[in-house]
Amino acid sequence: MPEPTLEEIMQPESIAVVGASKIGIGANYISALLKLNFKGKIYPVHPKYQEVFGMKCYAGIYDIPGNIDLVISLISATQALKLVDDCAQKGVKCIHFYTARFAETGRPEAIELEKEILRRAKSAGIRIIGPNCMGIYYPAWGISWEPTMSAIPGPMGFISQSGSVAYETIGTAEIRGLHYSKGFSYGNAIDFNECDYLEYLSQDAETKLITMYVEGIRDGKRFLEILRKTTMKKPVIILKGGRGKSGTRATASHTASLAGSMEVWNTAMKQAGAISVSDLEELLDVAAAFYFLPPAFRNHVGIAGGGGGGSVIAADVCEEAGLDVIPLPDEIRAELRKQNNPIWDWVTNPVDFSIALKDAVSGYITKMMVNNPNFDLSIIFIDPQGHGKVTSSDVLLSDFPLDDLKIKPLLVVLLDRGRSFKDTAGETNKQFIEISTKLIEKRIPAYISVARAANAAVKMINYYKKQRADLTQ
Repeated sequence: MPEPTLEEIMQPESIAVVGASKIGIGANYISALLKLNFKGKIYPVHPKYQEVFGMKCYAGIYDIPGNIDLVISLISATQALKLVDDCAQKGVKCIHFYTARFAETGRPEAIELEKEILRRAKSAGIRIIGPNCMGIYYPAWGISWEPTMSAIPGPMGFISQSGSVAYETIGTAEIRGLHYSKGFSYGNAIDFNECDYLEYLSQDAETKLITMYVEGIRDGKRFLEILRKTTMKKPVIILKGGRGKSGTRATASHTASLAGSMEVWNTAMKQAGAISVSDLEELLDVAAAFYFLPPAFRNHVGIAGGGGGGSVIAADVCEEAGLDVIPLPDEIRAELRKQNNPIWDWVTNPVDFSIALKDAVSGYITKMMVNNPNFDLSIIFIDPQGHGKVTSSDVLLSDFPLDDLKIKPLLVVLLDRGRSFKDTAGETNKQFIEISTKLIEKRIPAYISVARAANAAVKMINYYKKQRADLTQ
């Protein structure tokens, strides 16, 4: 009988949570399945409990009356082999081992235990997710490991070797209006690995964009082959962990992976058409550009916002990132002069708010730039507490015809005075959250600096340019 594929495993009709409890991680998995309205049957398993969250709790796998598609193991590593044997007798398709303390410890006996788990699982036709990982996130099917995670599905997939990175990324992504189709935290990857997950998401119709965090690759040749094929169809944004000496050491003790040369890695990623990023903030910055914006194939940018030195700095930052801050076209000046606009011969790109008399004029000029064929995208940046005194999203939306500006890629920078997207404390940040929420509703990505917006735009443009060139060869 052939082994179950990832496609078969992703829509289980029943899940048994072994090590279920009323508090701690054993409670999280159960409550997450309930909170996200898991589509199938849930079987809590723990010999000490009669019931968990109002559901009958079973002493062992063998006591469950129905079939079990997926088992989530929260028990200790010392009990893992018995669990595999019990699952083999029960005909389980897949075991996800949240359980840790295997090969990542570096201990010979733990490494051998991991190998024996895989040997017994394969002989029984059981697939393994992990060990040492959080497992599957599939909001549309009601699968998660934490009840606070979003139940709203979206077009973005993720693959993360680290559970904590996956959890942090999902939480921050939701604040930025980004939602996931499916995701995997896969840990030591003794069976399914990053190649399998990438291949699955590359063929998944619900996934239009893929984000990844990897520390080491099990099969480099296969991975690059799948990656090349995937980037021809959809963007893949990759954050590599273990880039330096200390990171490499941490990688070995985290998920038992070997990190290779970064020079080789960067070359391989570029050739494969993947988009490399350096941290989680950049990963979500770039993802937001792909998530919300239409494709762009040139880099001529129109900038509006700020005043005086702020406009100069914005122009410098955009050019340094790789955007082309072209001069204001003569036809726009001619139109402004025709309207007797007093700044027709003064205004330029970037549009300086301090000389535009009022924000509505800046919005009008920005609209002219967007409609001009010389510009490929626009960046607007605003300080909610600075010039213009933008005190609410309604003021912002009245000053700028955002719906009209969306005919080309539009990125908005909301200067939040050093706060992050996750910080919701303070009046300034409340305004930031309010305005960014309005932007998300209009499918416009928000950033907290011009540099981050420009970098995301450049990486998006470079991907589409390469994709178009590859497809025409």
